[in-house]
Amino acid sequence: MEEGSTAPKIKLLNQDGESVSLSSFKGRKVLIYFYPKADTPGCTTQSCGLRDIADDIGDTVIIGISPDPPAKLKKFDEKYSLGFTLLSDEDHAVAEQFGVWAEKSMYGRKYMGVQRSSFLINEKGKVERAWPKISPKDTPTQLLKALS
Repeated sequence: MEEGSTAPKIKLLNQDGESVSLSSFKGRKVLIYFYPKADTPGCTTQSCGLRDIADDIGDTVIIGISPDPPAKLKKFDEKYSLGFTLLSDEDHAVAEQFGVWAEKSMYGRKYMGVQRSSFLINEKGKVERAWPKISPKDTPTQLLKALS
């Protein structure tokens, strides 16, 4: 997903099993971050880092998206008191639309999975900033820089 392009329409279930659409946040900036798997070390670092800066980003909405089912997202949210929307993209359709469903490799085995990436969507639904292959600890700092 390129900067300046229109963000795809998103409608996914959140950690409470409720349907959430990106369009419902029109008029506000939205950070969408894609992470591979809830409650793993990198994803926990990234999510908790965003939780820790949530009071410093004004009206900006934080949305985490992973292929995990809503029940697993709920446990992740409760375990770390994240307090923001986590969306379940079990069929990875949204990850594909954003171009972050990619071939990965671990211990010589190739497989398809989420490439950790973040996107700042502006008030009009356009991608203002894109951070492909961002590290977990850089997500909060890059968001703060983009908003300052």
